Amino acid sequence: MSVTSPRPDGSPSAGASILIVEDEPAIATAIAQRLGAEGWRTEVARDGLSGVDAAARMQPDAVVLDVMLPGIDGLEVCRRIQAERPVPILMLTARDDETDMLIGLGVGADDYMTKPFSMRELVARLKALLRRVDRAAQASSASDGAEPPMVIGDVVIDRAQRRVHRAEQEIHLTPTEFELLVMLASSPKTVQTRERLLAEVWDWADASGTRTVDSHIKALRRKLGADLIRTVHGVGYAFEPPASA
Repeated sequence: MSVTSPRPDGSPSAGASILIVEDEPAIATAIAQRLGAEGWRTEVARDGLSGVDAAARMQPDAVVLDVMLPGIDGLEVCRRIQAERPVPILMLTARDDETDMLIGLGVGADDYMTKPFSMRELVARLKALLRRVDRAAQASSASDGAEPPMVIGDVVIDRAQRRVHRAEQEIHLTPTEFELLVMLASSPKTVQTRERLLAEVWDWADASGTRTVDSHIKALRRKLGADLIRTVHGVGYAFEPPASA
């Protein structure tokens, strides 16, 4: 099923294509109609394998992906889609379990929402994902490889190519994880509040999303090492340069 409602308002997300992988018809239809009202082109896949096929054919700008799906689950769908072509993925989960959220982030999801959710919040998060992708593309084009990598001890962050190495080993980060790391590493030892990180990285000012920040920090620590990011309880996080820096 597809819904098209063009609205060429000039914003980076105008006319974006969104793949919705959701097996509950009422939820899938409601999401498609709401996103169509934003001027986005949508297509719905009802199971995991259909979602993988649709992503390869459609080449969407973003994916809304349910975790619990018939056939193969959303985590495997996420792995397969990201292996073919990196694309922002927002996962939907029926369980408010941080372990599930971390697993989702670990396989390449950029954000997650717990059912039931508000359509307004879903739209806001998708807009933030699309803005980040557009911003990253502009930054990469503007630098054209001229911007030198950030080298902090054994951590190398190449902003032009959006690649990260630690101890000469490449670390694969999602677009959101990369933006979060750059934000923290740009001001070593400086505490960044959760609210500021949410506003700068997610373009989202609602403080209710601070748990999203916490889960992404945990995912970063799992990939880069727990020593690089210090928690300041009740405030936020700070990037701690490695001892060799």
